Amino acid sequence: MELQDKVKRRKDSGNMFLRYKKSFFHALDGIKYVIKNEHNFIIILMAIIITTLFGFAFKINEYEWLFVITSFGLVSGSEMLNSAIEAAIDLETTKLHPLAKVAKDCGSGATLVFAFTSFIGALIIFVPKIF
Repeated sequence: MELQDKVKRRKDSGNMFLRYKKSFFHALDGIKYVIKNEHNFIIILMAIIITTLFGFAFKINEYEWLFVITSFGLVSGSEMLNSAIEAAIDLETTKLHPLAKVAKDCGSGATLVFAFTSFIGALIIFVPKIF
């Protein structure tokens, strides 16, 4: 017996458009959640705003904008995935478990790697324009 026969996901009923609409609004709920509840996401949003203002002020080119926008998505997306991992672990257990720590730490580490890489890229783009 295959896994798909054993595990049935609860899916919304209705036509395809209605299901996609519901999925879209569930995704917006996730974004609202991290904005309201995850302090690191607020820091990321502040960095996005500041970087965008710098981008306009220093008139970065299209390729630089592509890097900046991709970085915005990678850092904020990884922070949201990290929040999802943490919520799923907290749902399963409130006990301190070494594997729960590994999962949470790796999720946080992924966000840190993206953030650090984005910061280095931002330095490469903006430092020459500033000086």
